Amino acid sequence: MNEPALNEESVRDALRNVIDPEIQYNILDLGLIYEVNVLEDKSVGIQMTLTSPACPFGPMIIHDVRESCLSVGAEDVQIDLVWQPPWSPERMTEEAKLDLGFDL
Repeated sequence: MNEPALNEESVRDALRNVIDPEIQYNILDLGLIYEVNVLEDKSVGIQMTLTSPACPFGPMIIHDVRESCLSVGAEDVQIDLVWQPPWSPERMTEEAKLDLGFDL
């Protein structure tokens, strides 16, 4: 069986399976992923944030991000947790805003 292609699209698709347990929605559509970089050596760099610095599920979400990247063929995953720009609901996709009842 062929391995899935490791590229930005496959990583982003995998990240849709990572759910923020507090909001019950995937972190990609919540706007928590700021940047995805896939290098030729099969390493992946993720720049991400959490909904707040005090998020009790932060370690679990970061673990799930790493595992999702590994599941699509990454051999090394570097996660940079950043707080600038700060997360806000404006970073969410229109679909997520509708699903979660945010005014558009």
